[in-house]
Amino acid sequence: MALMASADGYTICVFTLAMLRMPYMQKTKWDPLKDFTPIIGLSGYTFGLTVRSDSPYETFQEFMEAARKAPGAITYGSPGTGTSPHLLMEELSIAAKIQLTHIPFKGNADLMQAVLGGHVMSQCDGAGWDQYVDAGRMRLLVTFGETRTRRWPQVRTATEQGYGLVAASPYGLAGPKGMNPIVVRSIHDAFHKALGDPKNAAVLNQLGQEVWYRNSDDYARWIRETFSASGSLIARLGLNAK
Repeated sequence: MALMASADGYTICVFTLAMLRMPYMQKTKWDPLKDFTPIIGLSGYTFGLTVRSDSPYETFQEFMEAARKAPGAITYGSPGTGTSPHLLMEELSIAAKIQLTHIPFKGNADLMQAVLGGHVMSQCDGAGWDQYVDAGRMRLLVTFGETRTRRWPQVRTATEQGYGLVAASPYGLAGPKGMNPIVVRSIHDAFHKALGDPKNAAVLNQLGQEVWYRNSDDYARWIRETFSASGSLIARLGLNAK
């Protein structure tokens, strides 16, 4: 990212949600608001909460009710402390006034094996669990997008189930600060056209992702708002850089 911030104006990068949280949790040599030019919002991961298929919790409401009755007794895993799934579940806990016990893992593979092995009761992540849900080895209780997914349309969103929480870990493209607006527009238009290509739609469906189009101005506005909101949440959880 430090290299991007000093690039020649024609190098672009995938701008992820982590870039809006990292500066709060560790020292960075770049500023997500000042050192990049937002180009286009593209897509986002589908966050889902899953349990093993033989879990006693058959619905999200049953899971939440159990958490209310036994604060801290229900465990959930994430791919690591400070990751988007971890922060999402903490937001859910705060909103619902429940207490869950977080078990961080080194990554997605370890997390999936822990759930399947019964070492953790549930998990939240944006990838990896889809194959186990489709194979009947995990049960998908809820997704956190704006709408239901095309791949699992029978699963209701958190918003539909009474929790006003939307999270999809969106990502897009950005370039260095001060990019020529003509270049920005050209790149935006090319990727906007590609978003509508059936081949792209097929790949996104395979990955469990949805189109999350934002033009340059809207993407910049989302980045500013999300950066501000992330700071408040990270401070509340005590994850700020020391």
